[in-house]
Amino acid sequence: MILYSTNTPRHRVNLREAVMRGLAPDKGLYMPIDIPRLDQTFFDRIRSLPFDELAFEVSKVLIGDEIPDTALRSLVRKAVTFDAPLVKLKDHLFVQELFHGPTLAFKDFGARFMAQLMGHFVQQDGEKLYILVATSGDTGGAVASGFFQTPGIEVIILYPSGKVSGLQEKQLTTLGHNITALEVEGTFDDCQAMVKQAFVDEQINEKLRLTSANSINIARLIPQSFYYFRAWQQMKEHHAPLSICVPSGNFGNLTAGLLAQKMGLPIDHFIAATNSNDVVPAYLQNGIFHARKSIQTLSNAMDVGNPSNFVRMLELFGKNWQEMQNHISGYSFSDQETRAGIREVFHLFDYQIDPHGAVAYLAAKAFLKLHPSHQVVMLETAHPSKFPQIVEEESGLSVSIPPRLAVLAEKKKVAHLIPNRYEALQSFLMGIDS
Repeated sequence: MILYSTNTPRHRVNLREAVMRGLAPDKGLYMPIDIPRLDQTFFDRIRSLPFDELAFEVSKVLIGDEIPDTALRSLVRKAVTFDAPLVKLKDHLFVQELFHGPTLAFKDFGARFMAQLMGHFVQQDGEKLYILVATSGDTGGAVASGFFQTPGIEVIILYPSGKVSGLQEKQLTTLGHNITALEVEGTFDDCQAMVKQAFVDEQINEKLRLTSANSINIARLIPQSFYYFRAWQQMKEHHAPLSICVPSGNFGNLTAGLLAQKMGLPIDHFIAATNSNDVVPAYLQNGIFHARKSIQTLSNAMDVGNPSNFVRMLELFGKNWQEMQNHISGYSFSDQETRAGIREVFHLFDYQIDPHGAVAYLAAKAFLKLHPSHQVVMLETAHPSKFPQIVEEESGLSVSIPPRLAVLAEKKKVAHLIPNRYEALQSFLMGIDS
C-alpha cells in the first residue's frame, strides 16, 4: 500500500511509515495513491462471511501484501470482536448501532484496529512509540481502551476542559499505566492545533517517536470502512438506492464511507449531518470552505470548526465542488432541534437515541422527504447512556447504563491541567523521560 501526502503528492511512503508518522512532514494527510476495487465474487459471498472475516478481506484488498495474511487476519480478529447491528425503525429507515464496543462508541473500531496494527509494527522494530491524540469526546476513551497496556506504546490524550461529558472524561482519565490525559483550557480545535504543531516540532521529534490516533491517521479510516460493508450485508433487500447518513465532526467517519464506496460498495449517496458546526454543509451549498472556531453543543463529539478530513474528501473528488455536491448532501441542526429529534425518535419508534444519532435522524428525515425512494441507514455512533441527562429529559425514561460504563463513576480522575498554549504541551513532552 503506497500513500502520498495531500500537501506534496510526490512525497510517498508505505503503510508502516504512514501509520507510524500519522501526519506527513509537510503537515499533509496520507492518502492511498490507488484505491483497489473488490471483485464481484466478494459481494456474491458477503452474506456468508462472519464480520471479522469480512473485515479481513476488505483490509487485505486495501493494504495488499505489506502485512502477511496470517498476521493481518490475527490482528483483525483481535480488533473486531463486537458487531454493528442494523435496526429497522420503519420502511426505508434503519439505524446502525456502532456502540457495542468496550467504550460504547464507533471509534472502538478504529482504535482497536490501530492498536493491533501499531503493536505489530512496534514489535517488529522494537522502538518505543508515543501516541499524541486530541479528542472532542469519544476518541480519547476509545484510544485509551484500545491501547491500554500495549507493550512499547505510550498514549497522551488532549481534551478540552469542561467540554466532554462526565463519563467520557472518566473513560480517558482513569486507566493510568501507559495512558496520560492532558486537560486543556480551550476547545477541541485548540487541542488539535497543538497536536499538529507537535508533529512538526523538530526538537520534540528528535526526542520522541510521535504518531497520532486521531482520524488524521490513515489507520483509523481503514477499519471504519468495515461497518459500511456490514450494513450493506445486513440489508435484506437492495432494490432501492442506499444512502448512508453520517453524524459528522472531523469527517473521518464519512471519509471512511467514501473509501468503501470507491472500493465498490454500492452506496448511492452520503448525508453529512452536523450540529451548529456546519462548515461542510455550508461548503456543499456554496463551494466556499470557511473554517471557524468550534461551537459547543449537546453533540460534543461533532464540535469541530475545522475538520481535518475535509482535505481527504477534496482529494477523493479531485477538488471538484460540484462532484462532491452530487455525492453528498449536508444538513445542520441546532441543540433545540436535536432535543426534539431525541423526543421524536422515542415517541415514534420507542427507541432511545443519543444527541449525535438524533442529528443523523433529523438529516435522514429531511433527505427522505426529497428522496422517498431511497433506503437510508443512519449511524448511531454512541450509546445513549453516555449522555444520560439529555436523553432522559427528552425521552422521559431512564437510560440503562451498561456495567462497563457504570463502574467508571466511582473511579478517580487523573489529568494534568494545562493552559491553551502550545508551549505548555511542548514543555510536558520535553519533560518525558524516554
